[in-house]
Amino acid sequence: MGEFKKTQSQIYAKSTNVHSPDTIYWKQLGIPTLVKEFGAIDYIDFSPVEPYLFAVTASVRVQIYNPVTKLVVKNITKFQEGAHGGSFRKDGNLLVAGDDLGKIRLFDVSSKSILRFFTGHKAPVHRTFFNADGHCISSFSDDKTVRYWDIATEKHIQTFAEHTDYIRAGCTNPVNPNILVSGGYDHKINMYDTRTQGKVLTLDHGSPVESLIFLPSGGIFISAGGTSVNVYDALAGGRKIAQLSQHHKTITCLQLATDGKRLLSGSLDRHVKIYDIATYQVVHTIDNPNAVLSLGVSRNDDTLVTGMVDGLIAIHRRDSADKDKHESEKITARRSKLQARYDNIFESADDKIVEFRHDKIEQFDRMLRKYEYSKALDSVVIPSVMNKTPEKTVALIKELVRRKGLHRALKNRTHAFLVKFLNFVMRFIGDYRFTPTLIDASNILLDVYQVDFEQFAGSEVAKMFVNLSRRLKKEEQIIRDFLEVQGLLEMISAAADVNQPLDSEGDKETILMKEIEASMNAQKQAVINID
Repeated sequence: MGEFKKTQSQIYAKSTNVHSPDTIYWKQLGIPTLVKEFGAIDYIDFSPVEPYLFAVTASVRVQIYNPVTKLVVKNITKFQEGAHGGSFRKDGNLLVAGDDLGKIRLFDVSSKSILRFFTGHKAPVHRTFFNADGHCISSFSDDKTVRYWDIATEKHIQTFAEHTDYIRAGCTNPVNPNILVSGGYDHKINMYDTRTQGKVLTLDHGSPVESLIFLPSGGIFISAGGTSVNVYDALAGGRKIAQLSQHHKTITCLQLATDGKRLLSGSLDRHVKIYDIATYQVVHTIDNPNAVLSLGVSRNDDTLVTGMVDGLIAIHRRDSADKDKHESEKITARRSKLQARYDNIFESADDKIVEFRHDKIEQFDRMLRKYEYSKALDSVVIPSVMNKTPEKTVALIKELVRRKGLHRALKNRTHAFLVKFLNFVMRFIGDYRFTPTLIDASNILLDVYQVDFEQFAGSEVAKMFVNLSRRLKKEEQIIRDFLEVQGLLEMISAAADVNQPLDSEGDKETILMKEIEASMNAQKQAVINID
């Protein structure tokens, strides 16, 4: 008797993930360190100067962290009610923040002492920013006003009351100290010029505005609200350049990174999206444990911090390249040393005994050796095999078809088994790897039960047969559509100059055409089998 040959179940290669330079760059931030604060994280801002400390505004305090140690180095607690929008001046020496009482405090970062105290707002102040030259402050309040303050005299210079609802977003121009922009829950975005003492531009975002930011050039600003991010050209009268809709919940914060070449948006959907400013395409996504309310990025991109609604802050820190290289070299050296030690041990031995191992035989192969085709089919029509390794189920069906034993394996089956079998066929019959085998299996199943089909009347099995018929018709139409496309491609290919030498891109296109043609030929044969 000849040796039994195992069923050959083809292993299909998985598609590889192509990592772009941006993906590799941002993945180097690694696993974040989670720190618990005392309330929802209202705002995060990085100092523009080294060592790039970052301020976290939450509850009734502003805490300043060291990005390397991830520990609090300054704790500013001189607020009677909730603090909002703590932000640094461009020299990193001063910090300004608003509160729920409508008051604004200016702090010396090194000593934590209050240098200025601004009063005048009648509702909470959610955002405060220094202007470009650092001599004035702009504040944005729920009393529907924007105020412009002089730091030296501690008095407000101008008040703008152009909104009809809460103002929760604002920013100052990084180039021109006289330009500032506000965004309100009335969906409006207003731009002001302190020299004209009035509004110079009004836009409608379409949703309550949650965040605003200028690009470093000062000519373009970006707004976030609802599920969209809008990009406007201020120099062209507020013309909308782009609209980005990559989140499915409210976008709460915006930040710039990589010297203004990348835009980051955080959302209640727990994602931080990173866009390329040149193309406005998403280049990377960072997931977070909870809904994101605020985020900040250091100037050198080494630290990314996200603040969430439950008071958690996630601190992503980029590891040093030198450290990674050093660790890699240490691991390589250790492996080489161990390998040399084992080689010496084996060389000193008299004989090397090779361990004999029996080849593992699958359960369905053991059944096939006994010609128990029904039990073999039972062993692969189970969820653990059909879901994880469908190629084994298809390989056995193909082997049973070759042995002309599938008729016998499918006879006298229960309704429950037939429902599972038909579910598997409908799920994978559209997969070009399995289509020919599953079409043969479907034809055999119809041959087995066509005489006694009345027994399935009104049952789940009858519904499955009807659904299978619809699925096959749908697949047939898809294949016919592909064949039409193949005809168009062949016409284009015939019109091309075949004598012209191909460059590397042309070679790739030729290979792609051949792959499409081979796939369509296989699908064409499947259509013939269906017919």
